[in-house]
Amino acid sequence: MARVKPDKRRKPSSRAWLERQINDPYVARAKREGFRSRAAFKLAEIDDKYRLFKPGARVIDLGAAPGGWSEIAARRVGSGGRVIALDLLDMKPIAGVEFLQLDFLDDAAPARLKEMLGGKADVVLSDMAANATGHRQTDHLRIMALAEAAVEFAREVLAPGGAFLCKVLQGGTEATLLAELKRDFATVKHVKPPASRSDSAELYLLARGFRGG
Repeated sequence: MARVKPDKRRKPSSRAWLERQINDPYVARAKREGFRSRAAFKLAEIDDKYRLFKPGARVIDLGAAPGGWSEIAARRVGSGGRVIALDLLDMKPIAGVEFLQLDFLDDAAPARLKEMLGGKADVVLSDMAANATGHRQTDHLRIMALAEAAVEFAREVLAPGGAFLCKVLQGGTEATLLAELKRDFATVKHVKPPASRSDSAELYLLARGFRGG
């Protein structure tokens, strides 16, 4: 295992993160295969198992930067599909992806995304996460607030039969969100792909077969 040399300017938590990155096989694989982040493999593994993307599908990717999920989505829906990505941070262009730099919690964001798409979406993805505070309960509540906003948007934009995939953290209140999704989707489950670190509280909510529209 590679180690990072001690540096007084670097916090222990930063050093631990760097060591994880250096020794992470998915990070190395992302560099080798030309993906922007290891997160690409999380979505690829979920799609390999659950078949979210069909050729020609229309996808919205929330919290997209640096673009790992958008890369996978664009490859799998093909040239006949659409991928619209949003993030507060800037994102370098990706072939087949239209990008909107805007905070999703901005009141204008949902309307802008709908305008860009020009119709219903087949898949809504959300890998959004608030900046970590280090306080587990606070971080959990903040990411769940983003998840709830993403659910509300997905209800408005998904076509019948559509799918929704959203990052959450283990901590209790995700059960409420799960119950809410079960009213609107045929199947709802928690998934944790192999590329998601085993020591992470990160989970994904996967809802398929949207009943609305």
